[in-house]
Amino acid sequence: MPLKDNKIYRWIMIPICIILCFVGKFIPENDVINPQTLQILLIFAGVLILWLTIGIDWPSLLCIFALGFVDAIGFKNVLTSSFGNNTFIFLLFTFVCTYALSKTSFIKRITLWFINLPLARKNGKWFSFLFLFAVLLIGLFMSPSVLFVIVLTILKEVFAVAKIEKGEKIGKALMMGLGFTVSISSGMTTIAHVFPVLAIQALGDASSNISALEYMGFAIPVGLILFLLMYLILFFIYKPDASKLKNVDTTAIKQELPKINKRDIITLVTFLVVIVLWIFPDLIKDALPEVYSFMNGLTVAMPPILGTIFLCVVRIEGKPILKIDEAMKNVPWPSLIMCAATLALSSALTNKTVGLEQLLVGNGTEGLTSFFTSTGIIVAVVIFAIWALIQTNLSSNMVTATLVSSVAVAVLSTIPGVPISTIVCIIGFAASLAFMTPPSMPHIAIISGDEYGGTKEVLLFGTTLMIVAFGVLISVGYFLGNAIL
Repeated sequence: MPLKDNKIYRWIMIPICIILCFVGKFIPENDVINPQTLQILLIFAGVLILWLTIGIDWPSLLCIFALGFVDAIGFKNVLTSSFGNNTFIFLLFTFVCTYALSKTSFIKRITLWFINLPLARKNGKWFSFLFLFAVLLIGLFMSPSVLFVIVLTILKEVFAVAKIEKGEKIGKALMMGLGFTVSISSGMTTIAHVFPVLAIQALGDASSNISALEYMGFAIPVGLILFLLMYLILFFIYKPDASKLKNVDTTAIKQELPKINKRDIITLVTFLVVIVLWIFPDLIKDALPEVYSFMNGLTVAMPPILGTIFLCVVRIEGKPILKIDEAMKNVPWPSLIMCAATLALSSALTNKTVGLEQLLVGNGTEGLTSFFTSTGIIVAVVIFAIWALIQTNLSSNMVTATLVSSVAVAVLSTIPGVPISTIVCIIGFAASLAFMTPPSMPHIAIISGDEYGGTKEVLLFGTTLMIVAFGVLISVGYFLGNAIL
C-alpha cells in the first residue's frame, strides 16, 4: 500500500509535518542561527516530506500558507512570488494553448507521417528510430504527460497491427524508448516545460538574461546527442528483434483520424505564432534594440495569453475554437499549484533578509562557497549535476529543479569566474531526465507497470541512461553553455 494511503502513516506524519511548517515562527532570537532561516528550512523539510509521500496538491498550498507567516516575506509577497509570478502565468496559459493543440489530430498525424516514410518501411530499427524521433520533435513544445498519453495510443495500435505480444523485447524497447524520449524532450526547451523554467527562475532578476533561444541553443544539441545514445542502447545493446515492424500497415490507424478542418488549422497556426513571439525578440535584439526592449518587457507570459484570447474569440460554425472553462478543467492544476509553491519557496530560499545564503556561503574558510572555491569549477558542475540527476529519478522533478538550482545560485554566485547560468541550465535539463523509478514522472510509472514495460528493465536501462546523461551534460552541455549563455 502506498504511504499516502496508509492511515497510520497519515495520522502520524501529516500532523508532524504541519507542526514543522509553523513551529519555526515561535523560535526566539539567538546567536546560533537566524530564526527566519530556520523557519524556512523547517517549512521546506515538512513540505518536502509531504510532497514525497502524500501528494503535491494541498501540501503545496500549505507551503505557500506557511511562508506567509515568515516576517521577512509576508502574505502579500508570497502570493506575488507564487500565483502572481510571471512564470506561473506563462505556464498556465501555455498549458491552455497546448490543450487546444492536443484536441486536434496533428500530433497523431505527425507521428504517423514519420512511421510511414519509405525509410521506416526499410526495417524495424528504422521504424523505431523515426517513431521515437517524431516524439522527440513534438515534445519540444508539448507537455510531457499530454504527449505521452496521445502517442501511447498510437504505439498500442502498432503493437496490435504488428502482433507484438507482451513480454517481447521489441515491445519493451519501444515502451521504454517512448518514456525516455518524452523525458529528454521536456528538458530541451522552455515551451510548456516546467523544470528548466523553474531552475532558471532561481537566478532571480538575472534569469531574464537567459532567453528561450539561448536555452534551446544549449539544450537541443544536448538532447539530440542523448536521444541518439538512448536509441543505440535500446536497439543495439539490448538488441530486440524488430522484424515485425517492417512494412507495418498503419492504414487502419490513419483512417480513424478525423479530417483536418478550419478549427485544427487555426489552432495550429495560432500555436506556431505563439512560439514565434517567444523567439522573435532574440532574433532582432541587435538589429532593432528598441523593438526588442518593448517586446521583452511584455514578458514570456504575453504570447500564450494572446493565443488563448484569440482562440476564445474566433468562432467556427457558431462555436469558439477554445472554451476557457473546458481548457481550465484540463490544466494540470496539481502540478501548477506545486509550481507556484516552488516559485515562492525559491524566492524565500534566496531572500537575503532571511539569511539562508549566508548560512550556506559561510565566512572565511567555512561554508560551501569556500569548499567550491578551493576544489574548482568542474567539481561544482559534477556535484550539482549528480545531485539533480539522482534526486529527479527518485522524487519530484519540480522540487529537484527548485532546490538544487537555489542552492547552486546561493553557493556559487559569489565565486568569481563561475558560469552560474550554465550550471543552472544543466540542473534544469537534468531535472527533466526522469528515467529510473515510478515516482520520478507519471509516464515512467505507466511504462513500469504496463504489460509491455517492466520495472526491472526500466530501472536497469534508466540507470544506464542516467549515467550516460551525466557524461553528456558535464562535457557537451558544459561546453555549449559556456559558449552560448
